[in-house]
Amino acid sequence: MQVSKRFLALLEQQLAQFTDRPDLRALVVYVAVAEATGQPSLVPIGHWPQSLALAERSGTNASADAETGRRWLPLKDDALLLGALRVDAAHWPWPEALSERLEATARCLTEALRLDLEQQRLGRELSRRDEQLQLLVHQLRNPLAALRTFGQLLRRRLEGDDRNLSLVDGLLSEQHQLSRYVEAIDHLTEAPALVSSDTAGAQALLPPALNGDPQQTLTQILTPLIERAAATAHLQGRSWQPPPQLPDWQGDGAPIAEIVANLLENAFRYSRSGGAIGLHVQLSSQLRLSIWDSGPAIPEAERSPIFEKGVRGSRGAALEGSGLGLALARDLARSLGGELELVVPASRIDAALPAEGNAFRLSLPATASAAAPSTAGSN
Repeated sequence: MQVSKRFLALLEQQLAQFTDRPDLRALVVYVAVAEATGQPSLVPIGHWPQSLALAERSGTNASADAETGRRWLPLKDDALLLGALRVDAAHWPWPEALSERLEATARCLTEALRLDLEQQRLGRELSRRDEQLQLLVHQLRNPLAALRTFGQLLRRRLEGDDRNLSLVDGLLSEQHQLSRYVEAIDHLTEAPALVSSDTAGAQALLPPALNGDPQQTLTQILTPLIERAAATAHLQGRSWQPPPQLPDWQGDGAPIAEIVANLLENAFRYSRSGGAIGLHVQLSSQLRLSIWDSGPAIPEAERSPIFEKGVRGSRGAALEGSGLGLALARDLARSLGGELELVVPASRIDAALPAEGNAFRLSLPATASAAAPSTAGSN
């Protein structure tokens, strides 16, 4: 069993503290290694003094133990034997002060060895998962490439059929987005990530590989999402109300698209079956994008907690989901200098919107002034 260089450095420091004890002849630390028989054997990994001969380090003569001051302090994690600290002293029993120091050293080495072995186990598990992830990413590229090929062939056959061509273009656009996610996953496995000890307050942001051109127009950002929402509404048999026009605004397209996509997905998944859903856009001192539904309203007690990671509202408790969508959306909004909030009812945003239901409003800095509007889409 291998131990890390950090553990060996700690081991050396712990043993070196006993240079002031002339009544100690030797200290040897062993690590337990499982044999084929299932029984552990002790392998020496460190000793003091440094001049100790190899034979003296590895010997476990029972008669010598009885005749001298040699004793063994086990390094145990509950019932699991991790190793042992062998103490060769001039006499037995040890003085009380020496005994306390040796026992404290054994406890320190036990905890350090436990953490070291656990870190190695986790490292092996992460490496195994990375290998499996790389394999899955590799295999995913094949069907994605096939989807792109079939989509392009279908588009050629439908040349001139504008109604159906838009559906094929939508499929190709979604295939491209899936390919971006696959490449982002692949990049995550290229180097080990630094894990923060304070994960509770960490932001749920997108991997750097998903960052696109930061200067995209609002029309470029929202048009694919509006078309996707229109198709989803058609299949679900509900009304979809896009904004009649989009203002002239530019910004960081990738995170904005992720925020709006998450909000639209939640609206179609959790809102009342058959109820209307829409996207409302305003540009004044801020750009405000609001995804609204026609009810029922999210219970007041859930309106703040649903933005936390892993928390889901009562309406979605029986459905599949991770509870990460709103947390990701809010963190992305704040990373852009904006904010994401829940407004109930939607009519608080605009009197023309439903007097019941919910609206998630994304507010962003007005980095571009309003100009000639662009056509966004229709029912």
